Amino acid sequence: MAFETTVLVRFGDIDGAGIVFYPRFFEMLNSAVEDWCAQELQLDFHTMHMVLGMGIPIVDIAATFAVPSVLGDVLTVRIVPQAIGKSSCRLKADFSCHGEHRLTMEMTVVWMNLAKRKSEPWPLEIRERIETGLTRELKA
Repeated sequence: MAFETTVLVRFGDIDGAGIVFYPRFFEMLNSAVEDWCAQELQLDFHTMHMVLGMGIPIVDIAATFAVPSVLGDVLTVRIVPQAIGKSSCRLKADFSCHGEHRLTMEMTVVWMNLAKRKSEPWPLEIRERIETGLTRELKA
């Protein structure tokens, strides 16, 4: 099963039309990726950034919007690894509400040394956890 987390659409997320202002979805995605790292990769952002001096910036992203979301919606964000490279990982995030598809975001993140501002190979234990997610999805 893929990793899932939820996010509540708050007043600050909506625009004058009463729907989620699209840049907010990128913030929601970042929060979901942070949850994915902590729970699936067993590496929280504090440890990753402040202790290890590493990060996973998004270097490529695309979003396809299907149905607007509104104040009070509880969105389920499903994150699935699609592919892993030497220092990169392709992720797909599907947002839904009560089973209704709202949007899909696809992105590439890289394992980056923050001081050097350069990508580095994934640490073996992190790579293995990502590969476990890939394998789980292939079997599903």
